[in-house]
Amino acid sequence: MTRARLNIFIEPEHAKRLEDFAAHRGASKSSVIAAALASFLSPDAMDQREAALAKRLDRLSRQFDRLERDQGVLIETVALFVRHYLTLALPVPEHQQEALRAQGRVRYTQFIEQLARHIQRGRSLVREVHEEIGPDFTGFVGKEGDPPSAAAEPTSGGDPSSTDEGDRP
Repeated sequence: MTRARLNIFIEPEHAKRLEDFAAHRGASKSSVIAAALASFLSPDAMDQREAALAKRLDRLSRQFDRLERDQGVLIETVALFVRHYLTLALPVPEHQQEALRAQGRVRYTQFIEQLARHIQRGRSLVREVHEEIGPDFTGFVGKEGDPPSAAAEPTSGGDPSSTDEGDRP
C-alpha cells in the first residue's frame, strides 16, 4: 500500500502529547495520526458526533423552555401582586405614615430573612408552584399575545372585579 507524504504543522503542545502517546503505545507517530484521522473521517464517527450534538441541543432546548416558563411565572406573579397591592392599598393619613414605614421595614427584613432561608435550603418557589399546578401545565410558553393560563389567576382575596383582562398591568 502506498502512502502519501504530508508535512503538517501542529502546536508544540500537541506535538509533545503525540510523542508521549506514541511512545506509551509503542507505535510510530505516523501510525497514531493515521488511526486518529481514520477515526475522525469515518462515517460512524461523524454520525456519533452529530448524534451527540443533537442530544446536547435537545437538552439545551429543554433547559431554555424551562427558563422561559419560569420567567413567565415570575413575571405573572409580580404583575398579579402589583395589581392586587394597588387595588387594596389605601391612602394613609399623615400621622400614621411613620408607623407604617417602620412596620414596612420590619416586614421587609422578615421577607429577606425568609428568602435567605428558602435559598439556603435549595428550595425553589417556582418549582413548588409548578408542582402545585401539576405536570400538565404548559402555560407561559406560547406565542406572544396568548392569554396566560387561568391557573395563574388569584383564587381568593382582592376585588373580584379587578381580575378583568382589561386592567392588567
